[in-house]
Amino acid sequence: MTTSTTWIDQITMAELDRDPNPIYERLRREAPVAFVPAVGMHVVATRELCLQITQDSDTWSTVIAPSGGRTFGAGTVLASNGDRHRELREWIDPQLRPSAVDTYVEKLVRPQAQAILAKIEGLGAADIQAAYFAPVSVRAVADLMGLVDVPSDTLVRWFQTLAMSYGNAEVDALGNFVNAAPFEAGDKVKDEIIATVDPMLDHWTANPDHTLISHWLHDGMSDGEVRDRAEIYPNIYVFLLGALQEPGHVMTTTLAGLLQNPDQLEKVVDEPSLLPRAITEGARWVAPIWSAAVKVANHDVTIAGLELAAGTPVMLAYGSANRDESVWENPSAFDVDRPAMPHLAFGSGNHACAGTYLGTAIVRIALEELFETIPNIEPDPERAPQFWGWTFRGPQALHVLWEV
Repeated sequence: MTTSTTWIDQITMAELDRDPNPIYERLRREAPVAFVPAVGMHVVATRELCLQITQDSDTWSTVIAPSGGRTFGAGTVLASNGDRHRELREWIDPQLRPSAVDTYVEKLVRPQAQAILAKIEGLGAADIQAAYFAPVSVRAVADLMGLVDVPSDTLVRWFQTLAMSYGNAEVDALGNFVNAAPFEAGDKVKDEIIATVDPMLDHWTANPDHTLISHWLHDGMSDGEVRDRAEIYPNIYVFLLGALQEPGHVMTTTLAGLLQNPDQLEKVVDEPSLLPRAITEGARWVAPIWSAAVKVANHDVTIAGLELAAGTPVMLAYGSANRDESVWENPSAFDVDRPAMPHLAFGSGNHACAGTYLGTAIVRIALEELFETIPNIEPDPERAPQFWGWTFRGPQALHVLWEV
């Protein structure tokens, strides 16, 4: 007796990493909640259902994707619920709230952006992601965390390795991971991070300062006590991966969208006040965290006509939700002028990204400085950007030209 397979059973991780959009367009139309064997869980593809799940904490609890749990270990804010989640956010959130960010973000980002641009503006050509966007993103967030003395290339290597580990989601028919190597590489990087950061924690224990990690160590603790490092390290890994990498991805994606639409690029360069709209559209167009949020059913539930047993995990595909045809007209197009509609690039509900305001401020300042310094930026016609990634998605590079 043979078992019939469907097109969903034949989806591969290679296809999802290369371009998930055709697959998710079909899922939204035919199977908005579907078990995808390649990733070992049900995937939710529409905006309405993603919102429904994120806003119903009685029915759904937050967990972390199996590959994420293997990468970060236990105790991350990503996998916490209820009182534990509130406790973690109480020491993670304060320095990331808009009122706090506005006190430091200009000094944190603009001088770095100006210094990097001063080194490249005479070149006339660059992979602007590698030469400018990634360094600005990495340096701004790392310095805020307190990792001032860690070289940028080391930080990039750390988050790239962690990203490959987190994105190593492919499983076999028994639900076992197919590839061990990305996890092993991630383990080596975590050992390196601990060896680097432990002496800093020793220093901050006796000499607290304004950096994020110092706040995490001390805030909410009784006098003379500090938070256990076992609580801090998993969340350092989360920040090294998400916070360092994703502003750079949004910068690159936003510029890529503008370069595909020269009239929109000209409008934004001439009117910098339009940058927030462009950034919002860039994050919607290609969500930097495409598929990472996982919820688990607290009890038996029926969703989109599908009965799921208690304990069933579902992956919320925010990148798919952001291209839902029932919400956005021609969603695959980048359009600065489209009507404003909240997207899900930074999540929703009580697990929405704590660093959204900081991240978008970093992106805005970096693009302001770029367009001020190189207003005549153009795409390299010989080297079109190649987007890649299912868990984290963005251009692999963005080659541009300008007259010097």
